[in-house]
Amino acid sequence: MSVIGLGAQELRCSVSINTDKIEGTNKQVFETMKAAIEDYMNNNRWTNMTYAEHEKIECSLLIVVNSAVENMYNCSMTLQSRRPVYGTSYSTPILNLQDGAFNFTYEEYDRIEYQQNQFTTNLTAMLAFYCYLIIGHDQDTYQRLGGSPFFEQCELIVNACQSATMDNLEQKGWRAFEDNRNRYALTNNLMDEAFRKYREFYYTYHRLGLDEMTANMTNARARIAEGLPVLREVYRARPATYLVSTFLDAKNEEIVDIFKKGTAQEKKTVYDVLMDIDPTRQETYDKIN
Repeated sequence: MSVIGLGAQELRCSVSINTDKIEGTNKQVFETMKAAIEDYMNNNRWTNMTYAEHEKIECSLLIVVNSAVENMYNCSMTLQSRRPVYGTSYSTPILNLQDGAFNFTYEEYDRIEYQQNQFTTNLTAMLAFYCYLIIGHDQDTYQRLGGSPFFEQCELIVNACQSATMDNLEQKGWRAFEDNRNRYALTNNLMDEAFRKYREFYYTYHRLGLDEMTANMTNARARIAEGLPVLREVYRARPATYLVSTFLDAKNEEIVDIFKKGTAQEKKTVYDVLMDIDPTRQETYDKIN
C-alpha cells in the first residue's frame, strides 16, 4: 500500500457512529473513535494534486455498530460522496454504497495511522481503501479514466489485506468470491478492461452531461440518453456486476429527474434500459413517464 506523492488534503469527510444496537458499553470510546477516523480521512494526503478549500470532496461515513466484544467491533457502514455540478448550486451524488462487513479491532486512544507499503490494522486499511475509492470516482467524473491511479491503490490494499494475518471477522470484505458486493468485487470490476466503456460513460454522464446542463440542457440530456445503454451492455455481459449497482444506487432518482422533461424517445430508451437492469425500482422509474 502506498500514498501517491504529496499534496493538499482532498476530503471533507463527516463521520457518524450509531450505537443504538449495543448496551452497557462505554460510549465515550465512540467519541474518540469518531474524532480519530475524521482526522485520518481529512488530514492525510492521498494524492499529489492540490485542492483548494472549496474543491475538497464532500463525503460522509455512517458506521452502525452491530456488536462490540472487548476491542472487536462488528459494524456496517454507509458511504456517500458528491460533487458540485458546474454552473449550479446542485451537488450530484457520486457514491452511495454500503459495506456490511466493516469489522475491526480498536482500543480507545489508538492512533489510526497509515503506513506506506505496510499493513497495520484492518480499520486503517478499510479507511484508506475508501479514501482512494472516493477520489478515484471523483476523478473519473472530470477526466476519462482519471480515477485509474487511485483504483490501482485500492487493488494494492485489497491484495495486502488478503495476505495479512487478521481475525476471521476482519477478513470479510476482502476475500475473492465470498460475495459479489464486497471490496474485492468492486475493485475487480473497476480494474477489469471489460468495464472500460462503463467508466467512459461515467465521464460522459458527469462532464458532458450534467456539467453542460446550464449551457444546453437538450444536448446534455441527449448525450446521457445516448450513453445509458452501456449499462445494459455491461450488465448483460456480467449480470452479477457490483459496479452497475453502485451507479444506480447513487443515481436512480437523479436520472428520473433528468428525463421527466426528456423527449418521448429519450424517455422510452432510458426507461427500457433501467427496467432491464434494475426492475426492483420500477416504482421510481415509472415517474419518468
